[in-house]
Amino acid sequence: MRKIVLAAAIATSALGLAACAETADETSDVDEAMAADAEAIADDATATGEEMEADAEAAAAETEAAAEEAAADTEAAAEEAAADAEAMMEGE
Repeated sequence: MRKIVLAAAIATSALGLAACAETADETSDVDEAMAADAEAIADDATATGEEMEADAEAAAAETEAAAEEAAADTEAAAEEAAADAEAMMEGE
């Protein structure tokens, strides 16, 4: 009778250890999957940040070009107005 009880106890212990080892493997797999997901999210965030930076630089360049063009147009209009005023003064 003792041998049967001892065998049952050993079998139960072996099953318990096997179950614990399986849970540890599953936990490890889940950890690895979570780490991979976190890395993918970080990569996406970095790419998005780089795209936003490039877009901001392009917008700044466009704004600078538009400002320079507006300044040139304003200067040309001022020179034309000065020339017209000078012509009017000579005509009086």
